[in-house]
Amino acid sequence: MSQVSAADVKKLRDRTGLGMMTCKEALTETDGDFEKAIDYLRKKGLDAAAKRAGRQTKEGVIGSYIHVTGKIGVMVEVNCESDFVARGDDFKAMAKDVAMHIAATDPLAVGPDDVSADVIEREKDIYRDQVKNKPPEITEKIVEGKLKKFYAERCLLEQPFVKNTDQTVGEMIREVQAKLGENMSVRRFVRYELGEDL
Repeated sequence: MSQVSAADVKKLRDRTGLGMMTCKEALTETDGDFEKAIDYLRKKGLDAAAKRAGRQTKEGVIGSYIHVTGKIGVMVEVNCESDFVARGDDFKAMAKDVAMHIAATDPLAVGPDDVSADVIEREKDIYRDQVKNKPPEITEKIVEGKLKKFYAERCLLEQPFVKNTDQTVGEMIREVQAKLGENMSVRRFVRYELGEDL
């Protein structure tokens, strides 16, 4: 079994909300593989974030951000389970950070499931055309890889968070979720840029 770093244990703890020893055990059992460690915890029924995932998120806030130039503005609906958490400073700060991130990166959708089928098919057609001389089985693997990269670039929850590019926006939200002990979600957003579509 491989040595597990304290940084990896902390990362798993932030994502799941579980104790340090439980996270260390999961990483040790899976030879330090982060995704396998999460699966290990879920199989044991210990992943606190997974337990919260089914809970309804009917409370929340509308976060907003206006760029200093006054030419870009964002509104985003971020939901949680209780009004108590929604009124807290940590939750409001997270909503503002998400709005600021949207202003900076102009995502297409919240997550991969929110991208329209038309857009996905158009992207796939472009990727297939780029590798049309490859064998079909290799072509499809390349297309899937490029589509995954597309999601990472264009879907809010998959994008590297602008304030800490070592984590995605989704991972940043899961950290706050673990800290505050409630399920959270980004429902929708709108981004305005002065003069667009003129």
